[in-house]
Amino acid sequence: MAVQLTSEQVWKVIEKEVFAVMGMVTAKCEARTVGIVYVARNHRLYIATDKDAWKTRHIAQNPHVSLTIPIHKGIPLMPWLKIPAATITFSGLAQILEPAETPPEIMQAIFRDMANDQELIAESCLLEVTPINDFVTYGIGVSLMKMRDPEQARGRVPVAGKEEEIEMPHASA
Repeated sequence: MAVQLTSEQVWKVIEKEVFAVMGMVTAKCEARTVGIVYVARNHRLYIATDKDAWKTRHIAQNPHVSLTIPIHKGIPLMPWLKIPAATITFSGLAQILEPAETPPEIMQAIFRDMANDQELIAESCLLEVTPINDFVTYGIGVSLMKMRDPEQARGRVPVAGKEEEIEMPHASA
């Protein structure tokens, strides 16, 4: 039996992490992935990047992305025991935001000490990813022992809870 999670439980884990692997498709329909650092706010993920970066160009062509967030698992005092990472995977729609159209709180969170570096900000943009459909999880909300059994370690939960509906960004498919 799969683990029963709520979207809020999954969001709490997402908000504690900072690293994910983002998958996208090039204009030539080739799959690409990239490791990214993100900040989660208001049930969206924000990623800073250069305006000229290849991931920015790919997302401009096709806003459909996937993200997988690995969550390190381990046993304290026994670091030699290899435990697979837990994961949260989801599809999303990405849109490219100019720094001027991004709330200052998000700019500060993503750029930190460099938020006032006007030259850096002028060359940057943010990717705002809105998760859609379901979170697919492995090892979230279960013990390390249960992670050995895929049936007990897997979970699936809608991105939006019953009382919550997420407004989708405007993106052409």
